[in-house]
Amino acid sequence: MNKRRRKNFKIIFGLLVLFCALATIQAYFQHSTSAPLLFDRFANVKKYRPVIQSELKKYHLEKYTDVLVALMQQESHGKGGDPMQASESAGLARNAIKDPKQSIQAGVKHFHKVLTYGNQQKVDFPTVVQAYNMGSGYITFVAQHGGKHSEELAKQYSKAQVKKKPELYNCGGDKKNFRYPYCYGDFTYSTKVLKNMQLLVDSVPVDGEGK
Repeated sequence: MNKRRRKNFKIIFGLLVLFCALATIQAYFQHSTSAPLLFDRFANVKKYRPVIQSELKKYHLEKYTDVLVALMQQESHGKGGDPMQASESAGLARNAIKDPKQSIQAGVKHFHKVLTYGNQQKVDFPTVVQAYNMGSGYITFVAQHGGKHSEELAKQYSKAQVKKKPELYNCGGDKKNFRYPYCYGDFTYSTKVLKNMQLLVDSVPVDGEGK
């Protein structure tokens, strides 16, 4: 009888320990999923904010710091040696730049160029943002079509560039690519960048911290 009681006690004690362990694990995961401080999608680009701001200051454009941070987020998520993906705008081969500081210098220079031209052509700011991706020619195109960016205009411009060099701008032959057949640039670029910018400006980052 004593042996049976000891056996039952061990079973009950084991179940109690298991229950406590499961409760602890559940509490841990509940805390993890409700604690956004564990993840910040802008973490990589935020570390470049001081360098971006310093470079913009040379052009008296510090107020566009959040814009450039949002651009970098869209271009590379702050990863790699060319986080601004500025090699081609500098007249180099894609990803030729290997130094983030040089990338930021080239990226800011390119932004200054399209911003200046955009102001001259009196187009809206989303057009300037889209031109970072599609080049100054897009600004000329939009200026001739009302002065306001839209994804439809970006598609039309992309299609015209594809027609010039179909063997180059073909989305790698992937017809399932969301850009296809508008394979020159990304016609949704401005929309994506401005969304990133909104998250930064509105202080609603994924890490839950205010600015």
